[in-house]
Amino acid sequence: MSVDILALGAHPDDIELSCGGTLAKLKKLGRSIALIDITEGELGTRGTKEMRQKEAEEAAKILGAVTRRNLKIPDGNIEVNQDNRLKLIQLIRELQPKVMLIPYSVDRHPDHGRAHLLCKESWFYAGLQKIRTTLNGQTQHAYRPDRYYEYMQWHQVTPTFIVDISDVMDVKMNAIRAHRSQFHDPESKDPETVLSRPDFLDSVENRARYYGRRIGVQYGEPFYSLFPLGVSDLFHLVQWKG
Repeated sequence: MSVDILALGAHPDDIELSCGGTLAKLKKLGRSIALIDITEGELGTRGTKEMRQKEAEEAAKILGAVTRRNLKIPDGNIEVNQDNRLKLIQLIRELQPKVMLIPYSVDRHPDHGRAHLLCKESWFYAGLQKIRTTLNGQTQHAYRPDRYYEYMQWHQVTPTFIVDISDVMDVKMNAIRAHRSQFHDPESKDPETVLSRPDFLDSVENRARYYGRRIGVQYGEPFYSLFPLGVSDLFHLVQWKG
């Protein structure tokens, strides 16, 4: 299997909240997408890992992902070690994405920063021939995606670029709402969290509106790139006409 885009998140709803609109946009443009959750989110205050798995599968269908995998690394204990790297390297070599979308390096939740390191190191080491992995008893070939881009979660920095998601904002929000155990439910007996407050989903939309305004569109999603980005035509840029 070979996909265009591989998005990775520490917990089952991280991808949808942070770059779900970009994935929906890419799908609409004919690109193939795959998702990887690093943990099952079993330490989350609300819901169970079984509930979250079903919700993640529903969200993947909404986004049109060809596959969604879970590394089942313990929630709250994302160690950047050889065993965990090999788990992710194996999937990178299997799916052979052209581009990876990974968490930004700094965030409020410690799992997000550790997930960044695990993804970044696995991206690099997946390209080394002497690191051996197998799939179905067959030795895998070394493979490194062309680039990775970092999506923003709680912590925000000046983005390198912003993706216009105006025409797929409804898909992003539907994919987010699929993770219903995590958000506001007046009948739920679970304790309240930042995500389950009544106005949280409004804040997600407001943030997308803010970043969209930065480039003169209705909704946008911000990304950071460690690498310089090149353009071949200045007139293909989407920018605010201030």
